[in-house]
Amino acid sequence: MELISYVSDMRQSVMSRNVKLVEMGKTEVYVAKDVSELCDIIDLTPQDAIELEFRGKLKDKIKAAVKAKKLTHEQVAKLSGTSRTKITAILNGNTSGVSSDLLLRILYSLGFQAKVSFAPVRANP
Repeated sequence: MELISYVSDMRQSVMSRNVKLVEMGKTEVYVAKDVSELCDIIDLTPQDAIELEFRGKLKDKIKAAVKAKKLTHEQVAKLSGTSRTKITAILNGNTSGVSSDLLLRILYSLGFQAKVSFAPVRANP
């Protein structure tokens, strides 16, 4: 009963934010247009959204750099001083258990440095 109530509450909450619901048989799929909306759907904080977006951009740049340089996972691991297993996970999109520091170190070892900019937080509606 609690799970049904939670799903119902989540659906009402998500639908009130104009999130697109796609029915696929018995499965409901919610489509988010950005990280912030995704965090709303899965009930994470705005701080989580910022972190996910930052880490996602680092991961995307790492993947692009590895592809452009035509490096193997082993070569990237040696350059960055981490394990091939971790590099493979990152390049496959799995960054759980990987610190932002490591992502930055890998990016630097590939010849890039991150440039951080700051902006005021948007107020929630």
